[in-house]
Amino acid sequence: MLIVLKLLGSIALLIYGMKVMSEALQKMAGPQLRHLLGAMTTNRFSGVATGALVTVAVQSSAATTVMTVSFVNAALLTLAQAISVIMGANIGTTMSAWIMSAGFSFNVISLVWPAFLIGIILIQTGKQRYLGDFLFGLSFLLFALGMLKETGIEMDLASKPAVVDFFASFKTNYGTILLFLLIGSVLTAMVQSSAALMAITMVLCSTGAITIFQGIALVMGENIGTTVTANLAALSANVQARRTAMAHLVFNLFGVFWVLIFFFPFVRFICGLVGLDPEAELQSPTQLSFALAAFHTGFKVINTSSLIWFIPQSEKLVCWIVKPKDSEQEDESRLMYIRGGIMKTPEISVLQAQKEISVFGIRMQRMLGMVRDLSNIKEDKAFQELFDRIKKYEDISDNMENEIGKYLGQVADAHLSDDTKLKIRCMLRQIGELESIGDSCFNLARILQRKRENKIHFGDFQWHGILQIHELVDAAMTRMNAMLEGHKEDFGIEESAALELKINNQRNTLKQQSMTDVDNKVYSYDNGTVYMDLVNEYEKVGDYVLNVVEARLGVGRGV
Repeated sequence: MLIVLKLLGSIALLIYGMKVMSEALQKMAGPQLRHLLGAMTTNRFSGVATGALVTVAVQSSAATTVMTVSFVNAALLTLAQAISVIMGANIGTTMSAWIMSAGFSFNVISLVWPAFLIGIILIQTGKQRYLGDFLFGLSFLLFALGMLKETGIEMDLASKPAVVDFFASFKTNYGTILLFLLIGSVLTAMVQSSAALMAITMVLCSTGAITIFQGIALVMGENIGTTVTANLAALSANVQARRTAMAHLVFNLFGVFWVLIFFFPFVRFICGLVGLDPEAELQSPTQLSFALAAFHTGFKVINTSSLIWFIPQSEKLVCWIVKPKDSEQEDESRLMYIRGGIMKTPEISVLQAQKEISVFGIRMQRMLGMVRDLSNIKEDKAFQELFDRIKKYEDISDNMENEIGKYLGQVADAHLSDDTKLKIRCMLRQIGELESIGDSCFNLARILQRKRENKIHFGDFQWHGILQIHELVDAAMTRMNAMLEGHKEDFGIEESAALELKINNQRNTLKQQSMTDVDNKVYSYDNGTVYMDLVNEYEKVGDYVLNVVEARLGVGRGV
């Protein structure tokens, strides 16, 4: 019982160590990781290289794949680019197998203690905190590998007649290979870690419990089971993201298919490369672990080399398999980029939220355009229909502020860098100001409704003044949305501040003219009150727009 608990505990520690390592490396990389994926995917070969490098860096193909699905969901990568990145990720993930095989070949526990010591010093002093986290994760990983090796020796499964007889009952034929492939797929999907199953496979092979043929069949199954992570993450994403996840599954299924056709010759070829006789009764645990790692790498490299020429065809296939849902026509009431299941690291999460804020800004400008259209409607029915739609948009703005705010709150619970904390504070301010724009736009619609109900008619000069201030506010919102969607480093505050000053001056000019016109009996006091309510509300929208711009640039109050 103690040995079983040590085995399970070692696997849990292995998974945790890889998770800590992966997250620490992603935090150290920060925005550079995102820019790397975006900038180095100009063609299929650079996309494969990028996917491999990022996966080697973060030591998790699942993290790279989910990141890629997230970027497709956020329209930062095309489906073709994403497929090439995933191909590269499948090569990069083989590094984990080589690390494990090295752990099975010599005693790695002696390396753990200095890594723990240096890691805790870096974490406690606050200097290079993420490097300290990485060393901690690495220490857990190495310690887990050492414990797995020791546990495998203690288990000594080869000397247990019941175990030997059980596995010996499986003949070395295609039926057994398919069974172990299925077992590997199911277990990996359940554990959500191909690294953990690879470690178990190495333990079983090195102790003589299973043959190298059965072990390689488990490894093949792990490659299918690991695709479940990305497909689960993409369930609530848009159609392109779901297609990206499906491409990962199709890619690995194709690889398993061709390996099954040439299974026994291919396995013997791989074993020959590491000097292992697959049919021998006594085999070196080190050679067995290296054979598994070599198969994993050879399988992935050949698969990628074969399919890299057929990325356009792969794209067409997954588009045919994954059709858009009927409900996926643009639904203005739902978020586009923040959908449960994809949030993995703070950097990706902040990116997702910023994309959603960009959509928020576009919807608020669309709402302002509806207000202009409302002022031109003559028929009561058409007026009421558009007024109701503006009210719906006000509800949408409330919902978007609430949902994005909750999402950012979840991100803020993670271990964040100071830069990411500042980004989140700025983004929370942005959504608050955007919601205020929605409130003001609805207030403008209510003022127009009051004007209609009280049968107040504006003269040409009044309409001209309102049109002028509306155009200024609309220009300010256009500038704001360009800033929300683009890189903030490309923008300055000057142009937005100048537009806000023009809005204020226009409001003051119209206010002074209105007071004169009321005094001169050009129109009634009630008329002038409604008129100035509209002008003042437009000026408030201009203030909120400038506040959003300041928050985006990280200047002004609260920053």
